[in-house]
Amino acid sequence: MHLSAFHFQRLFTRWAGISPKRFLQVLTVEHGKRVLENAGSLRDATYDAGLTSAGRLHDLFVNSNAMTPAEFRKRGAGLKLFSGVHPSPFGGCFVAITERGICQLAFIGKAGRQPAVEAFRKPWPGAEIRRYLSVTKSIVDRIVSAEPADPPLPLLRKGTNVQAKVWQALLRIPPGTVVSYEQVAETIGRPGPCALWSMRWREILSFS
Repeated sequence: MHLSAFHFQRLFTRWAGISPKRFLQVLTVEHGKRVLENAGSLRDATYDAGLTSAGRLHDLFVNSNAMTPAEFRKRGAGLKLFSGVHPSPFGGCFVAITERGICQLAFIGKAGRQPAVEAFRKPWPGAEIRRYLSVTKSIVDRIVSAEPADPPLPLLRKGTNVQAKVWQALLRIPPGTVVSYEQVAETIGRPGPCALWSMRWREILSFS
């Protein structure tokens, strides 16, 4: 590129919104997914992606998708998920959790509970999903409480890099503080009114 490493880093990050290293990590994980989806083994996915050990692929999967390569290949088979719908100030709240933390949060509209449950099942077709209202109610109570959760609620995040940036920016907003979409966009390095539409805020703010 005829640029120094420093200038290439700045130029790439400004253009793509993520660093070259992070970009390569995402490509590596996506390539690993394709190998696993085509019945390849973990070893095949590791070495085909140019990694030196299965542990590195495992770490990339967990950091990027909050699931291990084995869990991805099994599509949630053997994974236990607990869900429930509870009232909240914003309407019915559907929440699902795993041992790692909250993996789905959605507010129920006029269509009712079933669409939210069906949308939740798509990424986890092999998982065992149970209703466990006594556990999920305590989670919802903490979410809608006026007081910050202490300790913070653990989250099992699945999203794009932009979604992750927005979530991190939202988590840094002090309780009781109001900010605009423009301010959040500036915080994540995407200022300007046009950026709000291109980023599809409805999708970004939909947590899963």
